[in-house]
Amino acid sequence: MSKISRRLPAAAALAALVWLAGCAGGRKIVQQDFAEGRIVDVSITDKLTGNRELLFFSLPKKTEFLEGYIQGVVTDYTDNPIQGVIVRAVASGESQADDAERSAGVAGTSFDAGVSDTNGFYKVRFSLPIIGGLVDVRGRMLYNPGWEQERENLGKAYEPQTKQSQFHFYYERAKGRIIFSEGIRKTVVLPVASNRPARAAAPPAVKTAEEPASAGPAAAATKPADKGSEDDLFKGFGFGQ
Repeated sequence: MSKISRRLPAAAALAALVWLAGCAGGRKIVQQDFAEGRIVDVSITDKLTGNRELLFFSLPKKTEFLEGYIQGVVTDYTDNPIQGVIVRAVASGESQADDAERSAGVAGTSFDAGVSDTNGFYKVRFSLPIIGGLVDVRGRMLYNPGWEQERENLGKAYEPQTKQSQFHFYYERAKGRIIFSEGIRKTVVLPVASNRPARAAAPPAVKTAEEPASAGPAAAATKPADKGSEDDLFKGFGFGQ
């Protein structure tokens, strides 16, 4: 058998392995997106999160993390994009102790603040551990949290319409299902008026001096008698003669 013929099976096997690896790596991470475009650029990575101690030696412990961005847009009340507004995401129960654990390599949630660009778009980067095939994180979105301090220092700031909102981030790896929901959002409306001139009010009805032809029995009873009738009444009794 020639050297070329011996290399063909090896090359075919290598190509098959590359194809399988490409299929596995090319599998879509998100199959069902219920976040409505709020979550973008999603990927899964392995991170070293400690050591697994065995009988005579230890092995590095790795944890899978779901990574990507929470995106949104910042505008003013007339829908103009605003640049430089900070947006933060904070998981429920996070503290300085949690930050110390993450720096020591313990698996934990991580959010990096986002800043709106010239088009008003911001991206908050996240790195969330996949535990038991799930990501289930609750927390708060903070919109321009330092606006009061900025107003005191600079004399002006952007006060957000919504200061903060509750969120629920959920990902199921088996089905590739991702969900991002926020709590009740306050909506501000702007009063507007029509350009058409206001309709003139109808003038009040003017009562005429003439009485109706037939006022009915009640009107006849209340109408005072004229002087001629009064004289005729007393003449019947012989007065004034």
